Amino acid sequence: MLVSASTDCFHQLPLTEAMSKLVDLEYSSVEIDISDAGHFTPQEIMASLDQAVEACRNTNRLDVVAYNIYTDVEHKDFIEQFRAIARLAKMTKVVQITVPSGKLGTPFNEEVERLRLLVAIAEESGVRVSIRSEIGCLSEDPDTVVVLCDNVEGLGVTLDPSHYICGPNGGKSFDKLIDYVHHVHLRDTSPENLQVRVGQGEVEYGRLINQLRKRRYNRALSVRIREDEEVDHFVEMRKMRLLLESLL
Repeated sequence: MLVSASTDCFHQLPLTEAMSKLVDLEYSSVEIDISDAGHFTPQEIMASLDQAVEACRNTNRLDVVAYNIYTDVEHKDFIEQFRAIARLAKMTKVVQITVPSGKLGTPFNEEVERLRLLVAIAEESGVRVSIRSEIGCLSEDPDTVVVLCDNVEGLGVTLDPSHYICGPNGGKSFDKLIDYVHHVHLRDTSPENLQVRVGQGEVEYGRLINQLRKRRYNRALSVRIREDEEVDHFVEMRKMRLLLESLL
């Protein structure tokens, strides 16, 4: 396993500056977020794949371990956007893409068909797809995630324990998801707040890492701590890196 951090940790900065901050914090790997209003947009990738590839290679020596898509899965261009991102992943030698699951209320069969299509597109580029744990989406319930993964061959989950500690399924066990984990997002969380200071929440990092190790998980643990005016962001980012590295 290795420790990485998301560009979302510095979402208010340009992409190159976000990368520089992560280097200053002594992270060696990065997960790049792709969103309609973020550092990097699906529209930019579709407009010029070569420029997108160049941008993703200009990482201040950080290894890109994953792409994380934050965009509307119901948008008419989503499939073509995903196809372009899969090609980007292939050209930059990244094998992990995280996508949102459908919003709550999405018909199950419709979601299965959409995810099967995404997995098929990804496999053409040698890429692996997972749905992320997310409040407000079908994936907010661990039981639903298991059923989706069982019905879509090749699909995994990007496990974010925060969404099973805080929110409508707070306190619900997510142990059943360990066998399906393709990627991991981490921050500290309490039942009341999705993000709290490192060490003040209820994420059991040691237990989680031991569970993943037993399943021979050897990929990234990606830190996703957003800036908070009341907290020293650099201290929190460094604290999380040191904590995870000590457990590995």
